[in-house]
Amino acid sequence: MIGQPRMVVTGLGVVDANAWGASEAADSFAHPDPRPIAVDRSSGYHRKNGSSQALLVDTTPQSNWLSPLAARRMSAVSRFAVCAAKMAIKDAGLDPGAIGSETAVVVSTAYGAANISEQILRQSFLDGPTALSPALFTESVASAPAAQIALNCGARGANVTVTQSQAGPAVALVQSLNELRTGRSERVLIAAADEMTPLMHAILDRFLALARPDDHGAERARPFDRDRTGWLAAEGATVAVLELESTARDRGAPILAEVMAAGNAFDPWSPRSGWSRNPGTLARSLSRFLRENDRTPADIDILVSGACGHRGADRLDGGLLTTIWQGAVLPPVLAPAAVSGAHGGSLLAGSILAASGKDFGPTPGFENADPELGVVPHDGRKLPSPDCVLLTTCAAGGAAGWALFGQGDRCN
Repeated sequence: MIGQPRMVVTGLGVVDANAWGASEAADSFAHPDPRPIAVDRSSGYHRKNGSSQALLVDTTPQSNWLSPLAARRMSAVSRFAVCAAKMAIKDAGLDPGAIGSETAVVVSTAYGAANISEQILRQSFLDGPTALSPALFTESVASAPAAQIALNCGARGANVTVTQSQAGPAVALVQSLNELRTGRSERVLIAAADEMTPLMHAILDRFLALARPDDHGAERARPFDRDRTGWLAAEGATVAVLELESTARDRGAPILAEVMAAGNAFDPWSPRSGWSRNPGTLARSLSRFLRENDRTPADIDILVSGACGHRGADRLDGGLLTTIWQGAVLPPVLAPAAVSGAHGGSLLAGSILAASGKDFGPTPGFENADPELGVVPHDGRKLPSPDCVLLTTCAAGGAAGWALFGQGDRCN
């Protein structure tokens, strides 16, 4: 908000199917070529002719950031989060041994440690409750990635986990900014992290959430496309170091981006497990958010949308944008989920990289505009140097969030 101290991103770490590190993530957005791989369907839970692919992380580089002994004690999502956190700390120029009590951890996750939860349930059902491993329980909870970041990086400040599905990264930003504004923390490690297991993939497929194979067998997210069929399942983690500008300047840290504001809202008329068809409630909340931060739609240089290729989700995201812009031409609309998949940090990474002036290539999978939406995502043309980037994302069930990002010192 106007009059508040500036809060900036000084470090970024990314682990996903396309990248191990922020520079590789930037390259994947600039030259998008998502290559989902086959998931294990041997259990028989998947629908016949349904989705069979996901953007899964190649864990080969993991040993560069995490010892095999430490990795054995963690779920996959915790390993992703810890590796990305160590990358972000290094990128920010911080001493890994001096993080301490002034550093908070705020993590957004949609599914948590799904594989560990499956193991616990399997043990309980097949062998009885007395056979449960206490070591597994600590990693089964949604807060495990946040706890592991704290343990492995020495962050002894507030430790918060947000479970708001697609809206989670924006809600986590709200919490993170509050930590800094109130002086409770000197810095925040903000993260978005998820893993994708065969069972979770099968469940999402049975709910018709995932992109189905086209005539050529390809599974693509196709955000805002007339022929979209669902989102691209993915896993990974993004972690950013967020701190006061004055703190960053004092230690000579280069600044990736400014986080000017973040907000969240809820649509009580939304279906419990779907997306509302009426964007009016959320549009009023977003309009109020912009006014409170002295911004109008004309001030937005780049839009980062949570559009993921799901018919209902993109209808709401598109309706929200066209309602706010009231017939005016939209700024370039980026849809990071088309590149890195839904969840796993694509929105957080995409927003920070867009604000830092990185290039983005054309939106993968988009071919035919949907006349119902009236939104055409980015076609790969040179993006403007952004003074203001707006992130918007809507979750199934009614939650939504937004954030405003500004330029940092590393703009191209």
